[in-house]
Amino acid sequence: MNTVLNHDPAVFAVGNNYKIFVPVAEACLMWIRVGDECYYDHSNGVLRSAVTIHKITVPSEGLDKEKKYTVCYRKMIERKPYFSKTGDIEEIEYSFRPIEKLPIRIFQIADAHGMIDPPVGAAKKFEEEFGKIDLLVLNGDVINHSGAIENFDAFYSISSAVTKGEIPIVFSRGNHDTRGIYAESIEDYSPTDGGRSYFTFRLGPLWGIVLDFAEDKPDDHPEYGNTICAHAFRKEETAFLEAVTKKGKEHFDAKGIRLRIVISHAPFTKRCAPPFNIEEDIAAYWAKLLRERVSFDLMLAGHTHTLDISLPGSELDAFGQPCPLVIGSKPDVKQNTFIGSGVIMDKDETLVVFCDKNEIRRTAIIKNGEKNDE
Repeated sequence: MNTVLNHDPAVFAVGNNYKIFVPVAEACLMWIRVGDECYYDHSNGVLRSAVTIHKITVPSEGLDKEKKYTVCYRKMIERKPYFSKTGDIEEIEYSFRPIEKLPIRIFQIADAHGMIDPPVGAAKKFEEEFGKIDLLVLNGDVINHSGAIENFDAFYSISSAVTKGEIPIVFSRGNHDTRGIYAESIEDYSPTDGGRSYFTFRLGPLWGIVLDFAEDKPDDHPEYGNTICAHAFRKEETAFLEAVTKKGKEHFDAKGIRLRIVISHAPFTKRCAPPFNIEEDIAAYWAKLLRERVSFDLMLAGHTHTLDISLPGSELDAFGQPCPLVIGSKPDVKQNTFIGSGVIMDKDETLVVFCDKNEIRRTAIIKNGEKNDE
């Protein structure tokens, strides 16, 4: 690894773009070249150097076509009002493998709570048994809290080890991510859509929506110390969801879409015990919008530290699931162990795999559109 880059780039899918995040060990100016086009990390035309993570937006269409990109940078020797001093241009080229056809191999890592090796090991076990991962999903609580800036390194340690900068990633915020001073500026350390932690994405034949239920207890819970306004946040997100689900041809019914997925850290269609039984009316409304307006194939979640497959109408379905739900993360921080979930999505069915770094724990097949008939 080059001394300037702490990790390989993380290529996050947001909307019709990739947001490429590059953690660095020292100050530098950075841009990414795709074909003949250059895309810069800048603030209103000023190249940024006083950052630990560079973030650069690249249109997905161009990168999917080229299947490679080059990270370009100059070391910042001295930044002055006039005649700043920089190093020569240095370059690192990365191959990129876009999602172009079915089946799609997805591995989800949620609730790692700062662990690195166990979730990475689980992803590699999945690859060993079922082939190369096409998409990594980091589905919340990958870190334990946002109270220390170094915690964010877990995102990039994991993504670098699993993807090597060569495949796309979808990121979803977890409730632990909302805790701590750096939660205020999480868009500097993880991908958002204009600062919003909820968004849609398109990866070849796959269309998806990332939803963020935010914290898991009432806003006035003493644990939060008056720092949370998640109710207002969810109302804003509801307006977004209403708008998106009305625009099928622009989103989920666009030409070439074969599969549709919901990604949410919290499995909001599952009823929780007090004090976690919050905003059930909003959860039910979200489920209704997703169920009635979009034909989803799968929902991925974590949060509960369990391994569950819930079909619509099952005992875990309290608010009307729009599709089969996989809750797939079981961490044990004390024992330094982690069970994650992989799915292989195809036209008619999805194979679900729960595994740790040593073995496949369980597999199951879900037929697309399957419901619980009991």
